[in-house]
Amino acid sequence: MAVERDGDRWVISAAAREIGLCPGCGARSRRRHSRYPRSLQDLPVQGAIVALRVLMTRWRCLEGSCARKTFSDQLPALAVRHARRTLRVGRLLQLFAHGAGGKPSERLINRLGMPASDDTLLRQLKRGATRKTNDVRVLGIDDWSWRKGESYGTVMVDLERREVVDVLPGRSAEETADWLRRHPNVEVVSRDRCGLYAQGTRQGAPEARQVADRFHLLQNLRERIEHQLSRSDKGLACPSLPRAEGEDAGLISCTTPGRQVIAEDRHLRRRAHERSRQAMFEKAQILKAEGRNIRGIALEIGVNWRTVRKWVHASKMPERRERAPTPTSPRYFRDYLADRWAKGVRGGRQLFEEIQQRGYQGSRSNMERLLGKWRGAKHAALAPIANPAPTVSPVITTALPLRAIDPATGWAISPIVGAALCIKPRGMLTARQAVKVAALKNASPDFVAMRALAMRFRGVLRSKDVKRLDNWLDDAQRSGIYAMQRFARTLRSDIQAVRNAVAEPWSNGQTEGQINRLKTLKRAMYGRASAELLRARMIPL
Repeated sequence: MAVERDGDRWVISAAAREIGLCPGCGARSRRRHSRYPRSLQDLPVQGAIVALRVLMTRWRCLEGSCARKTFSDQLPALAVRHARRTLRVGRLLQLFAHGAGGKPSERLINRLGMPASDDTLLRQLKRGATRKTNDVRVLGIDDWSWRKGESYGTVMVDLERREVVDVLPGRSAEETADWLRRHPNVEVVSRDRCGLYAQGTRQGAPEARQVADRFHLLQNLRERIEHQLSRSDKGLACPSLPRAEGEDAGLISCTTPGRQVIAEDRHLRRRAHERSRQAMFEKAQILKAEGRNIRGIALEIGVNWRTVRKWVHASKMPERRERAPTPTSPRYFRDYLADRWAKGVRGGRQLFEEIQQRGYQGSRSNMERLLGKWRGAKHAALAPIANPAPTVSPVITTALPLRAIDPATGWAISPIVGAALCIKPRGMLTARQAVKVAALKNASPDFVAMRALAMRFRGVLRSKDVKRLDNWLDDAQRSGIYAMQRFARTLRSDIQAVRNAVAEPWSNGQTEGQINRLKTLKRAMYGRASAELLRARMIPL
């Protein structure tokens, strides 16, 4: 063995022990073919590069039946075949690449005396990202966005070990089912309310227990409450337009058919939004007459200053311009559909195929929504396409909530804030939030009923008692409140997973945390990382 200084690095020369054991047939050879030096990068010494030069022996295999004619001795304790670095250097490179990525790790290890390119680091990381996942028993599954609203991936988390086991580039029931078939030991699958994962689990692991995530259940409840509150006037605490006769009550009957209830609900929310915009327009006109500037008016009513500039120069509320239709919208082919409709062609499948041949790029369900308005009209002509007039049933009815005013600001409490406060327990409310809750209760008996049901639902999720869940669903269905009735119906459509959410201790909290980590890594790599690289950095070494 010899050690010498070669410029800015140390070179250690040595000769490997001669073994001569053929890896093909296992026979020992004593006939030397040649010798050659093998160079390996090792750990640095005081920041200086260290290179190992090991003299290796190549042998001839003397077995006539062996396919190998020559072979070399190996260094299993020092390096793998064909490697240019020792095992301990390779492990360090993997750790650096796993923690910091390619370019940052390249800068760090060059300063430490182990030079390597970013491509080499990432290649080393991917090579070490093989992990056995056949022993996963409790799986958490959720999606994450490659590009929000366009493409999504899937992350698989072992909830018992709290580790990521796989990252899939897509989000589909087929991918989920295929992954579960390759991992037959999965007994519990914790998921959100995504129907794709529910379907994929039923196909790939029909014996596994599905558990709906409790956090997402509360979020779904909050969204339904927000939906209900948005049916009343939004925005400012000032007089609104007088409502048309028969429209003021805004009542929904518990015995009304489902499609009619949904149509009435959409109509009420649309009319509430129109009244709110009219109220803000009138407020802008009053403030302009008082001498306020456009910026001040915009801050006062919470509207963009460009919109305020249009309002103060208009004598009446400007009509909102409808977006020009594109080939993805059935309105782009409205004239053709109307002509075919007038000729008696009413079949959705036939019309869908016809406009597809004319360049339609949207879905059939989107086209059916347009045709549904025509089918619901009293006449077959195109003219009666209008908002459905709300019908009032003398049976069980509930009135819409009035707008609650925040005493601290004088502004109306928005549906988003009202829904968030509705599901928040009393002990977690601040003093200002408690005042808002009191104002909402005084303004609307519906809010009182929804908050009581929300507090009961939180208690059900913590109770581990499935019978309480069934009682709650019955009470929500009998409440007469559209939001609660619809939420109860959606829970019944996935009832077994919801019951498991009450009875089982598992949740998707760990999965959500891993998704936050994945997003951080993806953004740190400027969104250029592939699914393979994201998987390599997410899976623990």
